[in-house]
Amino acid sequence: MTLPSSGAAGLDPRPLHARIAADLRDEIMSGCLAPGAKLPSTAQLKARFDASNATIQKALQLLKGEGLAIGRAGSAVTVRENRQRTVRPAGSLAPAADGAAYPWLAEATDRQAVARSTLLAVEEVPVVGDVALALGRTEGSPAVCRRQLISVDDEPAELVYSYYPPDIARGTALAEPRRIRGGTPTLLAELGFPPRRSVDRVSARVATQEQYSALRLPGDLPVLRTLRTVFGDGELPIEVTVMVKAGHLYELRYEFAAE
Repeated sequence: MTLPSSGAAGLDPRPLHARIAADLRDEIMSGCLAPGAKLPSTAQLKARFDASNATIQKALQLLKGEGLAIGRAGSAVTVRENRQRTVRPAGSLAPAADGAAYPWLAEATDRQAVARSTLLAVEEVPVVGDVALALGRTEGSPAVCRRQLISVDDEPAELVYSYYPPDIARGTALAEPRRIRGGTPTLLAELGFPPRRSVDRVSARVATQEQYSALRLPGDLPVLRTLRTVFGDGELPIEVTVMVKAGHLYELRYEFAAE
């Protein structure tokens, strides 16, 4: 009997070491292998996956390169602490107290980590595609864009592109290349456009060249892309933000109450 080729329908065509890494990655991200826990030994992994020592080492090297595992050759490999972070988007509309981190920035970290935001650019750009649609503007219309990079413990964590209608942003701090005291929810409220409702659309995508480089991604892993539309009074779109983060390091937590 002839075995089906690796490209046959229903079979995983990836190299064996990539498939092994995928299974272990899922166990790490789902909590089956907890932070600080030892991964199965090389001997156990060889038996489990019917793989050679070299193949197992290649799989473990992938996980180390992704920042999910740590360990040296000849020693136990463990799950790295605090690698997958949970972000709760519901806190994004809250204003920040003076001197405090923005709530949406605090959601990307924890008490043991240090997060900061670096403003990369503030400029008027033409909006297209889903951003134009979310803002309720025609293709190619201008909008003020604030582009930022979020870092956690000096590691790039998220690219943020926030777009504002020109009639709201022009002549205000939104259009200036500086940090906004209290965050944009505070400023929008002061300008007469208090945020009332936020709608997120989340998708998994292959990283663009800019995202791959800025986030220092280790390989062909997906990114999580969130398109957030913030509405003011009368369902007026006052802000549209695109947030892109490494898919293997973050999860989004949404809570719903029964009506």
